[in-house]
Order: sequence, then structure tokens, then C-alpha cells
Amino acid sequence: MMVKAHPSQKLYTRMRLWEFPDQYIVEPTDGSSGSCLAVNRVNGSMSLVDEVPHCTMVRVPKIQTVFGVVGMLKLLAGSYLLVITDRESVGTYLGHPFFKVLSLKVFPCDHSLKNSPEEQKRVESEFSNLLKVAEKTHGLYFSYDVNITLSAQRLNDLGDESRLLPLWRQAEPRFLWNNYMLEVFIDNKLDPYMLPVIQGSFQTFQSAIGLEIIDVTLIARRCTRRTGTRLWRRGADADGYVANFVESEQIIQLKGFTSSFVQVRGSMPFIWEQIVDLTYKPKFDILRREEAPRVAERHFLDLRKKYGNVFAVDLVNTDGGEGQLTQQFANSVHNILSNDVRYLHFDFHRICGHVHFERLSILYEHIEDFLIKNRYYLLNEKGEIVEKQIGILRTNCVDCLDRTNVTQSMIGRKMLELQLQRLGVFDANESISTYPNFDDRFKILWANHGDDISIQYSGTPALKGDFVRVGKRTTQGILKDGWNALMRYYLNNFVDGTKQDSIDLLQGHYIVSVSRDLVSTAPKGGIEAIASLPLSLFLITMGFFFAMMSLMRVGDDIWQLLFSLFWAGLSVGVASFVRANGRIFCNRPRLHKPPR
Repeated sequence: MMVKAHPSQKLYTRMRLWEFPDQYIVEPTDGSSGSCLAVNRVNGSMSLVDEVPHCTMVRVPKIQTVFGVVGMLKLLAGSYLLVITDRESVGTYLGHPFFKVLSLKVFPCDHSLKNSPEEQKRVESEFSNLLKVAEKTHGLYFSYDVNITLSAQRLNDLGDESRLLPLWRQAEPRFLWNNYMLEVFIDNKLDPYMLPVIQGSFQTFQSAIGLEIIDVTLIARRCTRRTGTRLWRRGADADGYVANFVESEQIIQLKGFTSSFVQVRGSMPFIWEQIVDLTYKPKFDILRREEAPRVAERHFLDLRKKYGNVFAVDLVNTDGGEGQLTQQFANSVHNILSNDVRYLHFDFHRICGHVHFERLSILYEHIEDFLIKNRYYLLNEKGEIVEKQIGILRTNCVDCLDRTNVTQSMIGRKMLELQLQRLGVFDANESISTYPNFDDRFKILWANHGDDISIQYSGTPALKGDFVRVGKRTTQGILKDGWNALMRYYLNNFVDGTKQDSIDLLQGHYIVSVSRDLVSTAPKGGIEAIASLPLSLFLITMGFFFAMMSLMRVGDDIWQLLFSLFWAGLSVGVASFVRANGRIFCNRPRLHKPPR
């Protein structure tokens, strides 16, 4: 399936950025005859110029190649231009080149700060530092030629008029990562510079089964409506948009046929949160319970409009804090269940434990009929629609990462087998596991997919990834999961607050304002003045180390028992203090919501 780009969609694929003292000049160098973009370094204003100005100073302006303009952000006093300074070709999407962003750079237009008050300079510096965090954003992708925010089916459904529009105007706003940052470019009608970018994952491989060559592609598109990091973005907002909502599209191409299957994941659709308090697993708080049915209804209504029938699979535990979430989910959707909207709770940990993931076959028995009836998208060699996908499977666990990815990979496998049987590649008794090389590459495809989504939300690769990658739980995988769980604890508590601020700034979810609540400061004096996270963690670790050493020697010297109790008590005391004063140490958002 090759969707030809219209000339009106033409984007500059390579540019040269000139840094003059008073302006930036972005010059197309891909053979296009378009005008150069001039950006004022004092106020961020933009204009088109016919050519790069002649250099009138002794010092030669700094020049570098850029591969796309992502957008611009306005802070308190300055504006900041974001561009792609390095890229990597990672494959093709429906016949068009697909690129990954390797390097993103922010160029400040903040010369007006020279005459600003010191307080404003300080605040501007804090917010510009958040943009430096944004430069490290993981998993950004783009194409110059095709709208990658839409699935193959939705792309094919575009009308003729829509196909003539620039790519940014065709884009699905939910998945357009730089939607907010493009607003200034939209106002200035700079279509050739407006490159749509998504955040997610792109994995692909080519393999042979018999004489058939099969291309398999897996794309993740992350929704920007309630985007964020693991403990800082949970549940839904009042409009039904949920955290960690990701659309995953699995595409195969062979013998001239193109087939696509889409499934989604997302946090439980009611208002709940976990407040970061330095505990390993903060308690779940369900808020505004009376609004839960309305929020869930809005969420599923939106899914129905975009995807058709919906089958929600909840993988959360029945017991403990997770059990409260599961019960609330079931209660919230009770009044909207129908033939079009279905709900199933499947206690993943109770049924599958930590090693028996093959028991997901029990889940598949419950959803098989829905998957078969709602089908997948299929184009024949003539480009004619043979099948359409008319329903979506929605999967969630608490984080919508680990259990979810294991489950979605199983569903993707089952649907791919149905597609290959339909196209005559597989016999009725054959499966992906019949072909070991194809099987291995398919597992890696989904494992990498899960890792990308997990890194963006939690900061680490997915847990349980060894099962997706090799088909079974391994000792090495379990140990790796333990390490990643500890890393998640550290990142969620001490890094993700700043990262959340950066995300909210880029997406326009918060406005920049100076107020007494802008930066929370710890009380000065006493132990708070000298306490720090590294010192606290060092004391806790050393305390438990000496406690263990003393316990090992109790048989030789009873006094060692007292020493072990002393060191253990010291560790517990420091840990209790750190938890009680978590607000001193935790890295938390400081931005303010705009008025609704």
C-alpha cells in the first residue's frame, strides 16, 4: 500500500540553521526552492526571507544541519525554537521512509531577558532548564511523506479533500506530539516547515515463510491528552482522557496484500491517583467517586466513535489496593455495558502467577469470539478493501505496561496467525511457533515495543519482558526485573517530577506563571538544612549492611545481637524520617494549570 504524497504536503527534509547575533535563519538545502525562515532572537517573531543575509561581522555565524522544525514555545520573556539535529531511518510505513529522532535541540530567542528584572530572569532560567530535559525525550518519530498519526485503515478512509491538505492538518491531534508547539507556525502559515511528530515506538522485520517474504511492522502512538510519567499521571481526567493511552498497530505486507490490526491500552477510566511519598508502592486514592460513571461513559463513548465496538480487559489484582481499583472499574462501567461495550476482569497474577504466562490461553478463550467478529483491516493486491476492523480490544493493568504488554503480544500473535491463514501462508494446523526464526523475530518485535512504551512512562524497560522476548520466564529476567523495579522507585520519586513538568510545558497542559507556589522550598535550619537524599540512602544502606554482618556473627558473640538491633534501628529511623519528610526530597511538579 503506497499512498502518494501530494505536492501541497511537501516538507523540507534537510535544512541549514544559521546563528546570527540578532536572528536564526533556517535555509532549505534539499533542493527545494522555498524561502528561508527568519526567527528573531529578541522576541521570537517569524518571517520568510528570500535568501540568507550576507555576514557583515568578523566572526562567522555558527552553522549546522537540521532535519526538521518541531515547533516553538513561549515562556515568560523568551521564545524557544525546537529542531531535529539528528535522525535515523528505521524503516518504512506503507511504503514511505520512517525516521527516529536521535537528537533534539532547543535554540533560545531570549535576548529580551537582558533588560528583565532579576526575579524574572531566575524564573525564566528554571523553565528553560525544563526544555533541556525535553531534549532527552525518548521515542520520537516522523515521516516527511505520510501521515503517521493515523492507522492504515483510517489513512485509507481519508477523503480526497483531506488527502490534499498538509500533513499537519491531516494529523490526529491525540497523537500529534508537537501539536501545541506548532501553533505559532500555524499562525504564520509556515506549512513546509511544520513536521508532524509522534511519540511511541516503531519496530519492523522481514522474514521468509516458505517462498513468501513477509514484512511485519509494529507501531505505538502515545496519546498527548493525559501524557506523563508513571506515578505522576494516573487514571482519567474529567473528560475521560486516560493516562498512558497508547494505540498499537501491527501491520503485515505480503503478496501485494496489506493487513493491519489495532489494539489500545490505557489507565482505568475514573479519577484516581498515587501520591509520591517515598514508599515503594504508594496507596491508591480514588477521588470523586460519584463522577466515576460519567467519566467512564465519556471515555468509552470516545473509543466507540474512533474504533467501533469495545472490549475492555482489566488485568488488575482482585485483592489489596488493586482490588479497590478493579471494583471501582467494574462499578463505573456497569450501566454502559452492551453488545457494543464489554468488560472482562482477568486476575493476571492469580491465574498466571509470575511464570505461567501460557495460561493467558484462558483469557483468549473469553475474547476469541469478539476478535474474530470484529476482524482486522485487509487490502488486496489491487488496493481494494476486503475487510475492515470494526472493534477494538482495550487492555489495562495498573501501569498498563508489563502485564498489558505480555497480554497484547499474545493477542497480536493470535491475530497474525489468523491473517496468515486467511492469506494462505499458514495451513489450519500451523502457527507462528512452527517457524522458529519467524517466531524469535516476532517475540523480539513485541519485547522492544513494550520496552519503548515502558521507558517513556516509567523510565525503565518493561518487566516480564523475558517472557515476551524468549517465550518463558528466566532467572536472568527475574533478576533484571528486580533491578528495574528499584530503578523505577528511584526515578518515580526523585526524577519524574521534573520530567512531568517538562512534558506538561511541551504539551501546553500548564501555563507559565510567577507565584508564591512556583517553587516549594524546604525549611532552612536544623536537620533539614543538611539532609539530602544521597546521604539518607547511604545511611540506610550502611545500617542494614552492618545489621546483617552483626546477625551473621551472633553465634560467636551475643553482643552482636545488640549491635544488629542498633544498626537496624538506625536504618529504620532514617527511613522513617525520610518518608515523613518526603516533600523535602521528592521532585514534584511546580507548574500551574491554566484556567478552564
